[in-house]
Amino acid sequence: MDHEAYRLIGSPRFGGILVVSDHASNRVPEDIDLGIAPDLLTQHVAIDIGVGAIAERMAQRPGTAAFLGNVSRLVCDFNRDEHLPTVVPIASDGHAIPGNALDHAGHEARLARFFRPYHEALAATIEAAPPSLILSLHSFTPRLASSEEPRPWHVGVLYNADERAARIAIPLLEAEGLIVGDQQPYSGKLLNATMNRHAEADGRPYLGVEVRQDLIGDEAGQAEWAEGLARIANAVAISIA
Repeated sequence: MDHEAYRLIGSPRFGGILVVSDHASNRVPEDIDLGIAPDLLTQHVAIDIGVGAIAERMAQRPGTAAFLGNVSRLVCDFNRDEHLPTVVPIASDGHAIPGNALDHAGHEARLARFFRPYHEALAATIEAAPPSLILSLHSFTPRLASSEEPRPWHVGVLYNADERAARIAIPLLEAEGLIVGDQQPYSGKLLNATMNRHAEADGRPYLGVEVRQDLIGDEAGQAEWAEGLARIANAVAISIA
């Protein structure tokens, strides 16, 4: 199922796995001019590199479906609370986004066109076929733009108040030989809007995962991580049931 704001890949099943990736796309609709250099759309400022391909691979498995954002986060950032101005960012990672300097009517139109349909469809998808686990999938840069210091983690596990899945997943990931960040490189207590709304609010188990982008920038890495994350997600879902 394709919509301007989202894509649903695979068939959601009761008790299955639902992969949710808010930042899976760098698409900018033709009628929106962000006023930025085109090469920015290939960078982290516009998209979580690698996660869309991983989610698509995972959704090929029986019992797993993927719900993916279908526009760049520079058009509309789905992983934000609706009332925050960062939903339609006028700047991101030090880059001005002049096409997002909207008046109230323009901002409201962007929400009505993208943000609300995305979250309404995600809520309906979960309600129609409640999954045993939601896998919230993001990626992070190998280093901050402002620093030469590399980030050591291969993968981070994020959560807010509900730590159930995280506590199961972290040792499983470590057993794969990975360096795992517990609330690193970001804290889910600060940035967890989609899962707060669609999982924590209803007590639904979820696992927030951030994969380092240099590990999933090509097909080989994406295939490896799709296999590994599918295995971990299934193990977590069974353990948490």
